Amino acid sequence: MSQPGTFDAFRALPDPAAHVFETSQGDPLGALLTRATPGDIATAALSAEGPLAGLPIGIKDNLCTRDLPTTAASRILEGYRSPFDATVVERLRAAGALIVAKTNLDEFAMGSTGQHSAFKPTLHPLSPTHSPGGSSSGSAAAVAAGWLPAALGSDTGGSLRQPAATCGLVGFKPTYGRVSRHGLIAFASSLDHIGWLTRSVADAALLFDVLAGPDPRDPSALRDAPLRASAQPTPRIPALRLGLLPALIEDTPIHPAISRAFSALIEGLRSAGATLPDLSPAHLELAGPAYTAISSAEAASNLARYEGLRFGQRASGPSGAPSTVEALATHSRSALLGAEVQRRLLLGHSLLSGQTTLAHAQNARAHIRKNLDEALTHVDALLTPTTPDTAPRRDAPDDPEHHRDRFTLPANLAGLPAISLPLGHDADGLPFGLQLIGRRGHDAHLLAIARALEAFLTTA
Repeated sequence: MSQPGTFDAFRALPDPAAHVFETSQGDPLGALLTRATPGDIATAALSAEGPLAGLPIGIKDNLCTRDLPTTAASRILEGYRSPFDATVVERLRAAGALIVAKTNLDEFAMGSTGQHSAFKPTLHPLSPTHSPGGSSSGSAAAVAAGWLPAALGSDTGGSLRQPAATCGLVGFKPTYGRVSRHGLIAFASSLDHIGWLTRSVADAALLFDVLAGPDPRDPSALRDAPLRASAQPTPRIPALRLGLLPALIEDTPIHPAISRAFSALIEGLRSAGATLPDLSPAHLELAGPAYTAISSAEAASNLARYEGLRFGQRASGPSGAPSTVEALATHSRSALLGAEVQRRLLLGHSLLSGQTTLAHAQNARAHIRKNLDEALTHVDALLTPTTPDTAPRRDAPDDPEHHRDRFTLPANLAGLPAISLPLGHDADGLPFGLQLIGRRGHDAHLLAIARALEAFLTTA
């Protein structure tokens, strides 16, 4: 059953879609880039059937939608309308969901704060001086504010789990290939995962049942049909084996409130009969450098198409159009891409021209994947905090070393399923979360474990 305040609460409203338009009026959080018209949504609601019938859902604006613009929060794609829906959007519509809004993000999903959108920053629903985290900032803010029951996002190194933790939500990313990436504007193709933010694990499991499965349009999609997550029995706490990663945690400065809550959780789980062995998979300290190299190189390759000629807006100069294609591309990218995107693209092109560093990064990634897979043969899941800090201040410096993503990066490099659950709040009332990393392909089992921990935290 769903926890209170989740999909069931929205289904009980006289008009769930109208609730979205009323509560998000004026968009004080900067969470929404575009909204559907109430008339279009009312028409769609008349024929909505399926497990999500009538539920309003937000879509991160790097996922293609045929009826709303898709910009990836970048000036270079401003006003772009896709001729097709992403596979996940198709499946939401087929399940009766109403696509009511496109949500804000760091430009091309490059960022961890929500402050790198080309159009407007996203504010934390509990504190306007803080960021909700990113890059799925708008999706997290809109769900945490109660505007939406759920929203889709993308997760390349923690871009969904991190804002889930800092906004007090459930954030789930599946095994790489379990959910089709067809229609996702690529940042780093081998690391990008589509996931979602909800208020309960039961709702996350229902979305998994709707969205997961093969797709011939995505060559990286897994071909086998997944188990139904909502049909899995909830395991008892004494039956769980959850691995801890003390070396990773001890090497990371952690907010005192998070450290205390995580230690209390471990003590409580052990008292309830769970087994929590310490594990030491090697090479996790290389996750940050490996991620930086691989993601930047793949971003440079993926974004090379936006030159203002075939793809993307064209920037005109004071003396007219540049005289060569190369000059046109350079001018358009310089004028229409933000500073964070340009920084990563410059790094990526530098790495691609050398190859040696990139080869080392790929080798480190292979070791991380192998070692995590081996560690997970001994336990049901790995347990860590989701982030070392609570929500960053909006004026906080950027995080090029990926400190905020330290606990989330390994799951992306290894392609493993992972979920963030609410764990507690700091003295200022800002939320933080815990993370579970599951075995490859065992998404339904991971969601069942998460449901058990959700219940344990509710009653503890």
